[in-house]
Amino acid sequence: MSADPARLRARRMRALTVMLALAAVVLAADAISKALVLDKLPGHPPVRLLGGLLTLDLTFNAGAAFGVGTSYTVVIALIVCGVVVSIIRTARRLRSLAWTIALGMLLGGALGNLGDRLFRAPGPLRGRVVDWINLPHFPWTFNLAAVLIAVLALRGVRIDGTSPAHAADRADPADRAEPADPADPADPAPPEYPSRGRLSSDGR
Repeated sequence: MSADPARLRARRMRALTVMLALAAVVLAADAISKALVLDKLPGHPPVRLLGGLLTLDLTFNAGAAFGVGTSYTVVIALIVCGVVVSIIRTARRLRSLAWTIALGMLLGGALGNLGDRLFRAPGPLRGRVVDWINLPHFPWTFNLAAVLIAVLALRGVRIDGTSPAHAADRADPADRAEPADPADPADPAPPEYPSRGRLSSDGR
């Protein structure tokens, strides 16, 4: 029997609600942390935490990751807009909790980035993103949402919660072909063919 469409819609709505709520939390945390950083860090040397494993150092990034593309700020801002739209469209198929969390974090981070691009100096679509967390012992500061998405992709977990290895197991039983039961009178009997090399009762 196929799943109830009302239940599927309810599951999608719950996933969408969780994703949007998580994105709102990430966006709020991003805005509050940047406000504190802009108030406390300017004019001060980098702050070393955890024995130098983590450093708080205020920078303004006009480009993308690793400071690449500083001359293409407008293009990068438009790409971020596309990412936001793509996440929202993809959310309609969400049924995986892990993907819901990953996309919620990614959406919140993308909206925070887009806010900097739109509203910070030197102007709309050319604003510089406020960066302040640095890992000196790593060549880049990784994005936790991107790491989670990469892990899910490598494990083959899909947006709807299925994986290629278990797709057949989770298929609708009504869609599977049932083998014919020889003892079932409703099943058509196999055709009979005259046997060769066997004499009839009258010897012919």
